[in-house]
Amino acid sequence: MSERLEVRKTYKLYVGGAFPRSESGRSYEVADARGSFLANAVRASRKDVRDAVVAARKASGGWAGATAYNRGQILYRIAEMMETRRTDLQREVDVAEGERARAQVDEAIDTFVYYAGWTDKIAQVAGNLNPVAGPYFNISAPEPTGVVAIVAPEAPSLAGLAGRLAPVMCGGNTSVVLASEKHPLPGVAFAECLATADVPAGVVNILTGAKRELVPVLAGHLDVDALDVTGIPDELREDAERTAAENVKRLVASKGPPSPYEVTGFMETKTVWHPKGA
Repeated sequence: MSERLEVRKTYKLYVGGAFPRSESGRSYEVADARGSFLANAVRASRKDVRDAVVAARKASGGWAGATAYNRGQILYRIAEMMETRRTDLQREVDVAEGERARAQVDEAIDTFVYYAGWTDKIAQVAGNLNPVAGPYFNISAPEPTGVVAIVAPEAPSLAGLAGRLAPVMCGGNTSVVLASEKHPLPGVAFAECLATADVPAGVVNILTGAKRELVPVLAGHLDVDALDVTGIPDELREDAERTAAENVKRLVASKGPPSPYEVTGFMETKTVWHPKGA
């Protein structure tokens, strides 16, 4: 009997709840921590970005309109799926980065658990009953910004992506995520957790490819409401921020460890006046 051939994994994009290849058919080589060839990752195109934004916009109303309790359940379910697939995630991180694989997976899982607990509390932290001189109630409440483009940090590839995505989802936003260019495979493995975690199609879309090619497209897209610039390299950031400013796009960067203020950075405040008294 001949020796069985190994079934090699094909890494794809994650758009609209499905795993398509790039419409361009392009790919690029990904190296492991030692610099040796590891796999071919999909090199997303401008068209893939547009498709991902369309999917995110389509899902935006339903995700923003879901109850905070329901969003919390789904974020916790993501953590459950990551825990179930811990071995796979650790292997992807270890091969890609060669260090701290277990700690990085722990951090990513804990991040989703943390923000799952904030979904039904953020309105109390960021909202307010404002004092006014008149017979009115003046109430401020946070609302989702809409579609958020996230440029994930190069490293840590998995924990960095989770740390930027979880607060976006917590606040009721949908997203288009550009995973680490150098270490994209942990992000693709993470997408497989999303696909089995009850996340509605289009709420999260994950692309892999060249930041130099895709960051300007995300910054200039008129249907993207906010841009997380945390993972944009210095040589691209100034142009991206200028392009985003031209279409009045909200710019957000990481302020540090998980906190409710990471959520409110992706939210807008709506103020309502209501008469009171006779």
